[in-house]
Amino acid sequence: MATRIGIVGLGQIARKQHVPTILADANFTLAGLADLAGGEPIAGLPIHNDHQAMLAACALDAVAICTPPAARFANARDALLAGKHVLLEKPPAATMGEAEALVELAARCGRVVYASWHSQCNHAVEAARLFLANKHLARLRVDWHEDFRVYHPDQDWIWQADGLGVFDMAINALSVISRLFTPPPFVRSAELYIAENHAAPLAAKIRFGALDSAGPLELQANWGHVGPAQRELHMITRCGHDVVLLDSGGTLVIDGKVTVQEVRAEYPMLYARFAELLRRGESEADLTPLQMTLDALALGKRVALLRFEG
Repeated sequence: MATRIGIVGLGQIARKQHVPTILADANFTLAGLADLAGGEPIAGLPIHNDHQAMLAACALDAVAICTPPAARFANARDALLAGKHVLLEKPPAATMGEAEALVELAARCGRVVYASWHSQCNHAVEAARLFLANKHLARLRVDWHEDFRVYHPDQDWIWQADGLGVFDMAINALSVISRLFTPPPFVRSAELYIAENHAAPLAAKIRFGALDSAGPLELQANWGHVGPAQRELHMITRCGHDVVLLDSGGTLVIDGKVTVQEVRAEYPMLYARFAELLRRGESEADLTPLQMTLDALALGKRVALLRFEG
């Protein structure tokens, strides 16, 4: 029987990714919608003005939480306490304390919580992980540049401190790093470029450390980028292999040879994983990308930028 799932938060990602993915997945039935802004029905379903009304009105098995990070904890807590399984859009919460509390609450309630990272859901990422197993890094360079106007037009919450700024998208790169390496690199220092009218950074540079590497490991991210997005990871192993992930994890190149190249299907893979976790009754919560983000924000040197208008 298909899992009856509702969505809380109907921003651009929910409308463009979650809704069509759920509608196309036989494992799920879209059965409820909630958003503070309300709006016209989607797929014939009315939009409730708050998540509590949706929980009360719809017979749901699970809820996907797609609200801004500041609201995510309360939305997920209420769903778990109402006996629903929970899928969390990235990041899983605004703080590590909130994220860890949700994992604990899900265990207490006997419910599944899935802290989803869509950028991990690529065959090229998994192939790279398998290739890099038991190999040590000599160098890592990540370039993750996007235009926030494409993904969050007119959404001021992203520039508030709990909106994470550039890390709302750069955390996707961190999630790939977290997936590729065990143990993953850790943040040693960072530079945060913050416009005078923002509380969260527009751009960032992170330098990593690692237990098994002394080479340069760094990430550069810019959310004020103009033009086609650049999402690339370049890795060199100590044994001399050159490993490159391009197209946000859609293409893998090893030693100059393309080994995986495909049209990305991140959200279908993400929901397939959620369906598998529900069948097993198991939670999955990789909190490392959130920890990296918060470490960078805590350690980062603030570099002032002029006023920036989106």
